[in-house]
Amino acid sequence: MNGRGPGCPPPESVVLDTDGVLLDSAVVHAAAWKIAFDACLDRLAPDSGTQPPFDADAEYRRLVDGRSRYDGAVAFLTARGLHLPPGEPHDAPGCGTVWAVAAHKERAFADLLRTGGVMAFADVGPALTALRTAGVPCAAVSASRHARTLIRAAGLAALLTVIVDGADAARHGLAGKPDPALFLRAAALLGSRPQETAVAEDALAGVEAARSGGFGLVVGVDRTPLGRAAAPLRERGADMVVPDLTTLVRSVWGERG
Repeated sequence: MNGRGPGCPPPESVVLDTDGVLLDSAVVHAAAWKIAFDACLDRLAPDSGTQPPFDADAEYRRLVDGRSRYDGAVAFLTARGLHLPPGEPHDAPGCGTVWAVAAHKERAFADLLRTGGVMAFADVGPALTALRTAGVPCAAVSASRHARTLIRAAGLAALLTVIVDGADAARHGLAGKPDPALFLRAAALLGSRPQETAVAEDALAGVEAARSGGFGLVVGVDRTPLGRAAAPLRERGADMVVPDLTTLVRSVWGERG
């Protein structure tokens, strides 16, 4: 692992996942995936009996969280033994192609956003402010095309130096997690080398991405009750696991933040 020992200087910059680390939006994404997957499961496997519904907790974290819509759909469908043609990115919402399932999730997510907004976690504003005061630039990263809009609506944009979202990934051809491309681009835009940059992630795929990208400190953020995600995050490569960003700032930049 690349984790820093006693006496090592703290990272010069931080790349933070958006959904589940900065914004309390993971539950909305999970609900949207459940709408899309449950609508298709029995239709896609009529000869194999009733498929159990999508588990918006365990299956979301293990298979979908942190991935692009397309990659998340592929991961879940494959895990259930279901195989669809890829289709095209402009496919209408439905169950006939992977892109159609992804489009169904996108529509469901937009519908859910209209009925209720997404807020930042209470610790995020103070933590980002402390890092900014300490001269530690921060980037937000997300596979979602909605991330930039949601970050602005939550009042966090002024505290972030860089935002890299799903629209940027599509524009620049960046692979989704567990590929480190999104994190590496964010670090480059911050002007930092990966080994001098920390990554804070709540998703297993994101921790894998940060580890494979050679980042100097990989932090798992476990906001689950009773710390249920801590062990899996460590198994995937997290150097440390914290319950919130305030704890991260105090642990790593305490004397500066």
